[in-house]
Amino acid sequence: MASSTDTPSGISHNASFCHPHHPPRAASVTLCLFYTVLLVFSTLGNTLALFLACQKDKKINSTSVYLVHLAVSDLLFTLALPGKITYYALDFSWPFGEGLCRLTAFIFYMNTYGGIYLMTCVSVDRYLAVVRTHQRPQLRSANRARLVCMAVWALAGLQTVPLLLITLTGPVAGKVTCMEYASVEKVFRLSLIILGACVVGFWVPLGVMLFCYVQITVKLCRTARDNPLTSEKGHHRRACLLTLVVLVAVLVCFSPYHLNIAQFMVRQMLYLPSCPEQSAFKVSLQLTVSLMNMNCAIDPLIYFFASTRYREWLLGILKLRAAAPSSSPTRTSSETQSTTRLGAPPSEENEV
Repeated sequence: MASSTDTPSGISHNASFCHPHHPPRAASVTLCLFYTVLLVFSTLGNTLALFLACQKDKKINSTSVYLVHLAVSDLLFTLALPGKITYYALDFSWPFGEGLCRLTAFIFYMNTYGGIYLMTCVSVDRYLAVVRTHQRPQLRSANRARLVCMAVWALAGLQTVPLLLITLTGPVAGKVTCMEYASVEKVFRLSLIILGACVVGFWVPLGVMLFCYVQITVKLCRTARDNPLTSEKGHHRRACLLTLVVLVAVLVCFSPYHLNIAQFMVRQMLYLPSCPEQSAFKVSLQLTVSLMNMNCAIDPLIYFFASTRYREWLLGILKLRAAAPSSSPTRTSSETQSTTRLGAPPSEENEV
């Protein structure tokens, strides 16, 4: 990256001054195993998400639309993982050419920011359902949600399409790398571009999510205080816990990456980072990107294990598979009860 945004020559000088950093073999092995596990869990979890969504007999609502699109986004992300796994298995060597490297980067960051925007939509949707229950219900129609999702995909696509137009491969330590910091550090005004992307793609959505979930928690806690019967049933307690789980997941997955890259961009706009600083940033970038990509495997846990309705559906399926043939009457009764519960109208702890 650049030490200064005044001239591209200063960027190039700084880039050539430091020796190329090539991670140790242990790092490539660890990342290869990490993305392999991520591929398995993300594929299974999000496929299950779509399967359960398609099994619903009830009319789909706005929250379901957002969650389905989020699951589709995560599944598209898994299409890029085999190439990434091969890259790390070959010790940071990309064998597939420039075109597939650009496409992989596009899918990676399309998922990242599309997922953030969709989670923001879910937050706003929950805010309208819980806090503004009787105000403008048409804003929460399924058709309106589909239009919003189309806008989200368009925004995320516009934000990441420049990755298809720049060179993302380059020689480092005798290997052809892909999506590494060294391949984009010569881009003019990159610090300002990245800082702008961080603000639009993360900090503004995070502010919206924080506002929505604080308002939801306050509303549910007030309702529980004013209506002890609902509090005893645990609906509001579970809803408050669910909002906390989702918010923590977003903070844990996305905050480290955006804090890390933003602080380095600001530093290099102010002064020329030393070679050890640049090396430390590249190492931290690998760690924070990996943490950010974990979101595609965490999303299904939020959808189906934090929601009572989906959790009961999943447990019902698992019980049906595990039950012995002799327990057929009990199994049928359990399935009927689970289906009845699933068909019930969503309470204030609706899926996030």
